[in-house]
Amino acid sequence: MMKLMDRRRFTLSAAGAASVALGPSLLTQAMAQAPAGRRVVLGMTLEPSGLDPTTNAASAVGEVVLYNVLEPLTKVAEDGTAQPLLASQWRATPDQLTWTFTLRPDVRFHNGEPFNAAAVRFSFERAAAENSLNKDRRTFANISAISTPDPLTVVLTLRQPEPDLPALLAQSTAVIVEPRSAAGNAQTPVGTGPYRVERWQRGASLTLMAWSGYRDAAAIKVPQVVCRFIGEPAAQVASLLAGDVDCFPRVAAARALSQFKAQPQRFQVLTSSSRAKTILAINHQRAPLGDVRVRRAIAMALDRKAIIQASADGYGVPIGSYVTPDTPGYVDCTGINAYNPAAARQLLEEAKAVGLSLTLKLPPVPYARQSGELIVAQLAQVGLKVRIEQVEWAQWLSGVYTNKAYDLTVISHVEPYDFGNFSRAGYYWGYQSPQFNALYQRMQSSADPAQRLKLFGEAQRLVAQDAVAAFLYQPQWITVARAGLKGVWKRSPLFANDLSTLSW
Repeated sequence: MMKLMDRRRFTLSAAGAASVALGPSLLTQAMAQAPAGRRVVLGMTLEPSGLDPTTNAASAVGEVVLYNVLEPLTKVAEDGTAQPLLASQWRATPDQLTWTFTLRPDVRFHNGEPFNAAAVRFSFERAAAENSLNKDRRTFANISAISTPDPLTVVLTLRQPEPDLPALLAQSTAVIVEPRSAAGNAQTPVGTGPYRVERWQRGASLTLMAWSGYRDAAAIKVPQVVCRFIGEPAAQVASLLAGDVDCFPRVAAARALSQFKAQPQRFQVLTSSSRAKTILAINHQRAPLGDVRVRRAIAMALDRKAIIQASADGYGVPIGSYVTPDTPGYVDCTGINAYNPAAARQLLEEAKAVGLSLTLKLPPVPYARQSGELIVAQLAQVGLKVRIEQVEWAQWLSGVYTNKAYDLTVISHVEPYDFGNFSRAGYYWGYQSPQFNALYQRMQSSADPAQRLKLFGEAQRLVAQDAVAAFLYQPQWITVARAGLKGVWKRSPLFANDLSTLSW
């Protein structure tokens, strides 16, 4: 989803937790081959429900496996650019319809099978299949032909130009899977990355062990990484202060930052912008939410600055559309449907929706739970009766995202390249606009960068004017880590944890 911000998190308990582990021989072999050094304990707010990002929309999956266990052709660097990973280089024709990728030689999957052009073709055709569960299926469906002239060359022919293709192929949904083991990746992912899954203790932690067969094994300095799942903000802070966690990316510790900043000999505190968008999603298929006047009224009833304070302790930047200020081509739409309770009530009166009763389903993540009461209060001021329903993450994925059983929900979409969601038929917010689809088609069909940016700006304004959602803010991520841990990302271009850069 979106690679939905799996900042959706829940309180975790080790009681009754199930575990998945390597067999004794594989575990012994992995431990014997691991590089010497000190392990890292990484804090995560949400536990993934599975480990295959090509079939699971939760962004927590990518937090564990992307670049660590499973690898795509390219990699998003800290500065947001696409860099070589399994592909050593690439080139595109001037019309951006044909892309040629040269693959790294002598790369193998964890099970010993060779990585080659056939594996790339299998992965992309699997992602594009009609029965694919890949949330970014449209990226792969845009590929009309895949040719493999030799084992280290892949040529992709696109139906429409896509200048962002290298960055799109750096996402977790584009990881290259080993054909024979792909079906089991949800539990035991087999990739080409520097780490393998050693043990998964459900409800508590997941342990990764450095893989000696990695093509650049000598560069991996941390032999073991333990991902601990800690949902409650207070527990996150306590785990860092107690030394139980070495690094917590995207930690919900804004209210306690002074404690960490006051101890520079123990902690490093990093704050970065993001490409995430926190929104109040609206189900257009639920009457009368399909009426743009009602959606605009909902958006106008919300004071973004107050919500940022309640939801993220002030660590956010208001947005008026589905694009963040540091995105190329960004257009400031915060003036569209700006905070105006009087105008909101007038729109509701015109739509005969004053007194409307709605439910607000909140996933188990701090930013959603902390903002819920304020959103309800602000909507009540314009005549909307909203009841909060708190759901666990699995319920959110099945009930809200899959089955669209909701009126309103607060969620963060964390992928940097997901603006095309507005043209996705059957997407969870139910937006159907021939005008937007035509505009987006023109944008995608243009190979002229200037024309694309112009159309992108028009599309942003249309999404805002249609109040597809109440666009709230761009989160600012906080990372707290031990002072001696090196290689921690200072910027967060996407929702991932690149463990290959860490060292003590």
